Amino acid sequence: MPSYKHVLFATDLTDENHHIVGRVKKLVESYGAKLSLVHVVEHLAAIAYSYMGSVDVEEQLLEEAKKQMDKLAKEMGVDAKDTHVEVGHPKTEILETAKAAKADLIMVGSHGRSGITAIIGSTTNAIIHGAECDVLVVRAK
Repeated sequence: MPSYKHVLFATDLTDENHHIVGRVKKLVESYGAKLSLVHVVEHLAAIAYSYMGSVDVEEQLLEEAKKQMDKLAKEMGVDAKDTHVEVGHPKTEILETAKAAKADLIMVGSHGRSGITAIIGSTTNAIIHGAECDVLVVRAK
């Protein structure tokens, strides 16, 4: 069994992902590994902007995500320099963050969906198939 030195926890900041925080912390502690966090705010479709007038919704989402990530980082004992809030496509940004951080394990939650939604459009599935390191999928409650 490999010994992990740097774990990247990719979270969507939902309550389901929050339930696995304890499991992430235990795994990181058991290996004595460094922990980094990443969350990705997806770009809003250009058509959405036409309905929102002058309000910069994407910027508001980004600011809220940063606040939530700061709170999560404090809860998990993660330094601010190891906390990443990116904007873009989740699969791409998570994989790029893992590579840049030299993470040897990506932990991500699964929402337990089944059928076609678990295969098509699944960020978790895309991470599993695109990662250059191990990926641990933890089933959320």
